[in-house]
Amino acid sequence: MKRNLLISLVLVGLIVVSRLVPHIWNVAPVAAAALLAGAILPRKWALVVPLLGMLVSDFIIGFYHLPVILTVYACFALMALGGRFIKLNNPLYWLSGSLASSTLFFLATNFAVWATADWYPKTLEGLTLSYTLAIPFFRNTMLGDLFFTGALFGMWGLVRLIARNFQSSLVVSQT
Repeated sequence: MKRNLLISLVLVGLIVVSRLVPHIWNVAPVAAAALLAGAILPRKWALVVPLLGMLVSDFIIGFYHLPVILTVYACFALMALGGRFIKLNNPLYWLSGSLASSTLFFLATNFAVWATADWYPKTLEGLTLSYTLAIPFFRNTMLGDLFFTGALFGMWGLVRLIARNFQSSLVVSQT
């Protein structure tokens, strides 16, 4: 319980801080934190991490078009659930999870903007324009998600290795 709370607070803090400091558009560790939370925490804890991180930072940054916000939050919840299928010791799973998350976010959020905002005509051409104009953001999202997923999963592996070695040294010193 304490371990889950500590991990969750660290990941939520990372999400909040990363969204508040100046950064490149769509380059933040939210998807990576959701994936890692899904991979290492029980389901309810995993879902809380990205949703609470987004909610706290949105209270500070400001909220925007509600249907799009709900779509964004749903995407991050799905990423946390998808993280359950990531094998911690396999970078190919990290890569796949990261790319799937970026793609889900791109497709869902741009569809939500097209369908619910007044920015684009409600035609196939309008939908195509919505996706076309979002390509630079998609590139940033993919690159950011790949970087942060590798960094977070890599750090988690390092923490586990250090903890395992520390635990082994305690056992040896007690005998």
